[in-house]
Amino acid sequence: MSRWTETRRHPSYQAKNTIHNPRLVKPSKPVVAEYFTVQDNTHMHQFHTLPFDNTYVRLPDVFFERVTPTPFPHPHVVSINPAVAELLDLTPDAMQYPTFAEYCCGAKPLPGSDPLAMLYAGHQFGHYVPQLGDGRAILLGEVRNQKGEKWDLHLKGAGLTRFSRDGDGRAVLRSTIREYLCGEALHGLGIPTTRGLCIISGEEVVYRERPEPGAMLIRLAPSHVRFGTFEVFFYRQQYEHLTVLADYVIQHHYPHLLEEQNRYVRFLHEVAAWTGHLIAQWQAVGWAHGVLNTDNMSILGLTLDYGPFGFMESFNPGFICNHSDHQGRYSYQNQPDIGYWNIRALAHALSPLVEPDAVKAAPEIYEQAMLTRYAELMRAKLGLEEAHAHDDRLVTDLLNLMQTNQVDYTTFFRSLSRFSQEFPPDNTGIRDQFVTREVFDDWTVRYQERLKAEKSRDEIRKSRMNQTNPHYILRNHLVQQAIVQATAHRDYSEIDRLLTLLKQPYTEQPGMEAYANPAPSGSPPIIVSCSS
Repeated sequence: MSRWTETRRHPSYQAKNTIHNPRLVKPSKPVVAEYFTVQDNTHMHQFHTLPFDNTYVRLPDVFFERVTPTPFPHPHVVSINPAVAELLDLTPDAMQYPTFAEYCCGAKPLPGSDPLAMLYAGHQFGHYVPQLGDGRAILLGEVRNQKGEKWDLHLKGAGLTRFSRDGDGRAVLRSTIREYLCGEALHGLGIPTTRGLCIISGEEVVYRERPEPGAMLIRLAPSHVRFGTFEVFFYRQQYEHLTVLADYVIQHHYPHLLEEQNRYVRFLHEVAAWTGHLIAQWQAVGWAHGVLNTDNMSILGLTLDYGPFGFMESFNPGFICNHSDHQGRYSYQNQPDIGYWNIRALAHALSPLVEPDAVKAAPEIYEQAMLTRYAELMRAKLGLEEAHAHDDRLVTDLLNLMQTNQVDYTTFFRSLSRFSQEFPPDNTGIRDQFVTREVFDDWTVRYQERLKAEKSRDEIRKSRMNQTNPHYILRNHLVQQAIVQATAHRDYSEIDRLLTLLKQPYTEQPGMEAYANPAPSGSPPIIVSCSS
């Protein structure tokens, strides 16, 4: 039985394992730039006049390799995300000039940029790999917007670097579309993530399981530093570089810790707590990352490096979204345990800077933060505002019923907002999602008692639940249709349609009802690999 399963089944767990320093469980928020809408257009830029402020390149040369992107022949724009453009103080018009695609793919250098490939290592499927690094991605530079927020411009699919190993340094259009859309899908759900500015393609074929169109993605994040960035210097016993890296991240992203005497301890523990919050959010929406290696874990608690991800449809704790994950290491139910494992790996990497007790405490802080946040989110999904003693059993029993009856996770929780406490209740549409309806009826008796215990009113609860349980998610068959149209016909309209839809996943949008439905019955399975 996994740590995750055990802790979900025992209401006494949190009482017995409470960490009494609230600053560790609820850390001060790191300086992660907020996603906002620009109101003042007086400082708008053209793409080729962005105000770069490149801080990472000022670190010692051992942290990176300076490298120039390898452009595509005859590049063209596949899609532009206006909401992300605003983060750089760009209007859509500022990106419509003919040379935009050339600047994005490296055919024309962006003035002020200083491209580099970042060094890092990592544990891949539990095994330490001593050098990884940006093998197909290049940090073009860092842009400060008019709010003073710093954004990495990270170009994925940009060509060979010395970290490419046996790879070709490219990305395929298929995988680029998936990352571009899922970044926006998670952002729309309120989950911290990297986000895509644009997709660029060109006349170049890339070979994976088959020949496919190549593409590049410019993605934004406040930082692309990973757990593995710390690991590489720990395992090389280059502790002076480990200190430089920790100081850099604290200065730029955890500045509230600068004057703390035990700032490295606080830093480690805050990363642990934010990571716990992140994985709790993934679990609550039924999303699996697919490759939670330590080199794919953000030091800011952001969702990073989309590959074979997937949203569950029928609830299945053993859901595996990566066809290469034969043992299910990165299955949906194992993500909380893997988060614990990865935090332990990060704590070990930081052990030269912190006391042994702080190293030991970090995974427990992660676990406490994850369990607390998950409990809060699942109560919200049920429309509950108060915490009662046996809520975890109510949730666990429901999930077991959903698994047995193969109930669609997203559809069910959205429909549960319509649950009626009137007598006689009319809950037919909810009940009919279950084969064993009588067993579900038994659960609803307990649910109704729980609602009455906090004097819940149906209409108020419905409104609140519809802001918690999405109507739309990025289902695999939806993104697959966009990929087919783009790769077979150069028709990119479905990408933009999904991009718009996923910005408001909690709002039912006219004419888009089919996008809320599971894949049609009998649809062939969509196989997703690490190249996806």
